[in-house]
Amino acid sequence: MGIVLDSSVLVAAERGQLDLDRMLAERPNDEVAIAAVTASELFHGVHRAVTPTQRGRREAFVERLLAALPVLPFDLVVARVHARLWAEHAGRGLTLGAHDLLIAATAVANGMDVATRDRRSFPRMRGVGLVVL
Repeated sequence: MGIVLDSSVLVAAERGQLDLDRMLAERPNDEVAIAAVTASELFHGVHRAVTPTQRGRREAFVERLLAALPVLPFDLVVARVHARLWAEHAGRGLTLGAHDLLIAATAVANGMDVATRDRRSFPRMRGVGLVVL
C-alpha cells in the first residue's frame, strides 16, 4: 500500500501546520509519492511568491521534497483511469477540480490512497482511498 500526497498536505507542511516527517514515520510500511501535477502546483507556488526570500524558501522546500519523494507520471494508464473517474463523476453531476481528479487518478492507477487535508473534493470521489489529515 502507498499514499500519494496532495498539495494541501505539502503546503501545510511547508507552513509548519503539519509535521510531515512525523506523519510519514507513522506510516513506515507505505510507499509515499506525489503526482506530477502536484509538482506543478508546488512550482506554481514558487513562481507566485511575493518576495525573493519567500521564493527562495518555497523553492528550497520543493526541491527537498522532489529529492526525497518519487514523482508519479501522468501516463496512458493514469489517463485511462482519469477518463473513467471523470466520466463517472460527471455522470453523477459532480464537478471536481481538474487537478484533484488527476491526483486521484494517479493514486488509483498506482494502487495507492490520497493523503489530503481537502475535506471538500476528495471525499466526494468514489473509488479513491483517502487518508484525511
